[in-house]
Amino acid sequence: MSSSSKYTSTPRFTFGSRRRWLWVLLLTALLHILLIVWGGRQFNAPLSVERRDRIVMTKIAALPPVEKPVLLPQEPKPQPKPSPRPRPVATAKPRPAPEPAVEVPDTPIRETVTPIVDAQPADAATADAAAGAAEAKPPMEHPGLAEPAKVTPAAGKHYQTSAPPSAELKYAVEALQKGQNYHGSGKITWQTDGGSYTINGEAGALFFTVLDFKSEGEFNGFGVAPITYTQKRFRKPATKTTFHRELNQIVFSSSDNKYPRSGGEQDRASVVWQLASIGRGDSSQFAPGAVIDLFVAGPLDAETWRMQIVGQEKIDVDGDQRAVWHVIRIPEPGSHEQRLDIWLSPQQEWYPVKLRFTETDGDYLDMSLSKLKQLDPNALN
Repeated sequence: MSSSSKYTSTPRFTFGSRRRWLWVLLLTALLHILLIVWGGRQFNAPLSVERRDRIVMTKIAALPPVEKPVLLPQEPKPQPKPSPRPRPVATAKPRPAPEPAVEVPDTPIRETVTPIVDAQPADAATADAAAGAAEAKPPMEHPGLAEPAKVTPAAGKHYQTSAPPSAELKYAVEALQKGQNYHGSGKITWQTDGGSYTINGEAGALFFTVLDFKSEGEFNGFGVAPITYTQKRFRKPATKTTFHRELNQIVFSSSDNKYPRSGGEQDRASVVWQLASIGRGDSSQFAPGAVIDLFVAGPLDAETWRMQIVGQEKIDVDGDQRAVWHVIRIPEPGSHEQRLDIWLSPQQEWYPVKLRFTETDGDYLDMSLSKLKQLDPNALN
């Protein structure tokens, strides 16, 4: 009995031992695999899968230099008339010191007085030479004033232009002034009979007219050619800028500045419609990155405005998405002039469907088209 019981217990012990060893081996193998993977990640062991680095080749093209704006020089102001030189005063020769008297006890000294005659200039020959040179120099027409230099400014560039037809454009106005937002309305009336034009514009917020302007002129080989420009800003006096045809000058009612005119000059109202005329005349003149330089006169001064064409954009125009051309004018660094953004719609005769005036302190005036009405071209006033 004892031998049989011993025989049956032996296989049971061996089978259980094998199962335990099998589990030990599996756990050991799993731990080794985990250890290998962990070590490969820690020490950056190379993987068996090959990875090829992607090389991106780019070609950098040099940008063309930006055309510099040409400023028309200002006419020199007349210099103040210098005071006439004082005539040289003849100076008398110094009297010689009296000789010490010598006492002669035996002979008396008789005192004599000799009259002194006025002396001539110290260098009479030099004075005569200067007088001769003055007579030989031709007299100036205006003594004391330097002869002004004759400056001929470069004429503006000729563009293919076609003015838009007469229309009344109403805008929704949003303004930011000193941290306060205002809403209002504005209107620009563009009227032309093909030979002359009139621009009347106003923008108001609440019950105040923020900006009121008017431009009148004609058309010539350069396109829109203003004659007078008046402007009235809120709480500021009205100003008038005149483009004199006879004098070939640009003059200002509130400034002594004067600029010669040679063609292509604009005012701050006509410049928008000159750009519209350029785009309507030949749309190929508008291209992303193109530059249009225009000499623009304001209420007090004038300078060359560099109009940069940003490109085509899609904006909401009175509830419809329109493809428009975005044009900007960024003043020179350090200037106190405002930035101007213009959006022109080729689908709507290149009318300005949006305008934005931004001051250097961040204040702005935004005008978005809300209604467009065609006008009779014969109703020009």
